[in-house]
Amino acid sequence: PDVLQSDLCKKKIRDGCAGTDLLSGIIPELCQKYQELHFLIGGEGPKRIILEEVRERYQLHDRVQLLGALEHKDVRNVLVQGHIFLNTSLTEAFCMAIVEAASCGLQVVSTKVGGIPEVLPESLIILCEPSVKSLCDGLEKAIFQVKSGTLPAPENIHNVVKTFYTWRNVAERTEKVYERVSKETVLPMHKRLDRLISHCGPVTGYMFALLAVLSYLFLIFLQWMTPDSFIDVAIDATGPRRAWTHQWPRDKKRDENDKISQSR
Repeated sequence: PDVLQSDLCKKKIRDGCAGTDLLSGIIPELCQKYQELHFLIGGEGPKRIILEEVRERYQLHDRVQLLGALEHKDVRNVLVQGHIFLNTSLTEAFCMAIVEAASCGLQVVSTKVGGIPEVLPESLIILCEPSVKSLCDGLEKAIFQVKSGTLPAPENIHNVVKTFYTWRNVAERTEKVYERVSKETVLPMHKRLDRLISHCGPVTGYMFALLAVLSYLFLIFLQWMTPDSFIDVAIDATGPRRAWTHQWPRDKKRDENDKISQSR
């Protein structure tokens, strides 16, 4: 098989957020330009008909394979058949698919939307605007890298990616987020309402402000029903690699209540 056979793999064709319309514009343009290019597409959904029409219109049955729904255990076997992974999502918070593809040694080409730019370093991903032209340019860059042999070995890419999202690494990142949030200044209620009204417009802003007031009143009601003193306080820690260093003092009043409830 040619060096670029089965070089594009897409795992989902669920709805408009998957960017299937973009993919339908990319396929005929690049297949006409690169005769050795093949698309291997996995996934199922209402947008599949668009890709079937493209394949039929341009007579690309031997170069565009639609695999349908994939079991998770089969994803790796599909990914390793390719050289480039294309993600055309229009909205995405994280996109685990590109992490899986990079872990299998593929060069990732993806739309620059949501949190995708933060998932992988620039050396492992080619980011593009969510347009057919930009994605075609990104794919051509990746195709050139594959042909010229400038891409790192799949084993090297895998060894790099597997260190990014270990449970220890995720826990440390989560802890940093909590620390950053805890240090932010808490705005008083009237300033929060002013910010909602000024940022969301004269109509929507007042609607959100009303919802914020109702939520605030509901919170006060919950605090009255269950005072803060009845809520357990988490143990303070200095980090996942160090031992617990501080225990919060026990609440004598709560201990007395516990004894009473146990005696009952």
